[in-house]
Amino acid sequence: MQESIWKCQFIEDISEVPATAWDACMASTNPFTHHAFLLALELSGSVGGDSGWRPYHLLLYRHQQLVAVMPLYQKSDSWGEYVFDWAWADAYQRYGVAYYPKLVAAIPFTPISGKRLGIHPQAAAYATEIYQQVNHIIAQQLSQFSSWHGLFLAPVFCEQWQGAGGLKLLRREGCQFHWFNRNYNDFSDFLAALTSRKRKNILKERAKVQHLHYHWFDGAAVSAELWQRFYYCYQMTYLKRAGHGGYLSGDFFVKLGRLLAENVRLLLVCRDNEPPEQAVAAALYLTDDRQQVLYGRYWGTLQDVDGLHFEACYYQGIDYAIRHGFSCFNAGAQGEHKLIRGFEPVITLSLHAIADEAFCQAIERFCEQERQHNQQYFSAMQAALPFKQQVAD
Repeated sequence: MQESIWKCQFIEDISEVPATAWDACMASTNPFTHHAFLLALELSGSVGGDSGWRPYHLLLYRHQQLVAVMPLYQKSDSWGEYVFDWAWADAYQRYGVAYYPKLVAAIPFTPISGKRLGIHPQAAAYATEIYQQVNHIIAQQLSQFSSWHGLFLAPVFCEQWQGAGGLKLLRREGCQFHWFNRNYNDFSDFLAALTSRKRKNILKERAKVQHLHYHWFDGAAVSAELWQRFYYCYQMTYLKRAGHGGYLSGDFFVKLGRLLAENVRLLLVCRDNEPPEQAVAAALYLTDDRQQVLYGRYWGTLQDVDGLHFEACYYQGIDYAIRHGFSCFNAGAQGEHKLIRGFEPVITLSLHAIADEAFCQAIERFCEQERQHNQQYFSAMQAALPFKQQVAD
């Protein structure tokens, strides 16, 4: 690195960089890359401590000016990443080699694609150099860490990163299911685009929970009592499903509602004549109003009601997206059951740098085989779309 031009800094507390400076480099309306989202994670203790996520954010300067930022973490496990590398860790262990700690450029607990290297718009002319400098920094860090992982990269940034050179980057693919607004006027218009069988299935599912009441709140309107109710639902569902109370603390959601109020939408599900403070289920959404994307993120319920998860996490989100003109609804990482409900397959991308050459070669073969399988899976999912006519790519 040319010391007279470039300088890098690692920080363990995102508050060490002003929010305006971080967000100016990210230059994104994606709420998950905002300083506020990452700050809420740190202030609430959801990352740091014994969470497995130790902040190690990268700041890059050119002539003393901050030109790029990367949300970066030292990881002591692979929880909360959603790009699964447990098999890699097991292989390292079998050969008596340490896989942890590793470096991960990601948004903790958030499988949402976007930027992982934010470059200030005024430094756009130096973008290739910046990627090269970052690759050089990563290569240096691989003397201390087993690997570096850039998770859920938007395709354009993945291409830029790989094209910069200076570091061998292995590419992995995954598949998610997102809903796209094909200029629907309302939910019935969306249903009309589906085959008769799938349309009837959705109507049947929605009928099971039509006796419940659904209340939407913008972030600024969510009181402490409503956050408490949401978190209670969230915790109870995690306890039943995973045996723990969830990765995120109650304080995280309160801080998120305060720091990113304009992006937060809370759905509370109530029985007859009961106030939202006594909701039986809840789902938290975030919005990117400029890019017209709705994100479904967290949910919980106190009662096992057939069809309620699909209603609160999918159908209410679709209906909200149509009513508010969102072009896309990203309901999270899991799976095939979304397909018959009008969600479409989308390829996700990540990049990986492996320090050990022998492991790098083995992992490269694994990634190639995985990509081939993923392409076959993606094609099969496209062929199984529930629309009357094949949708355009």
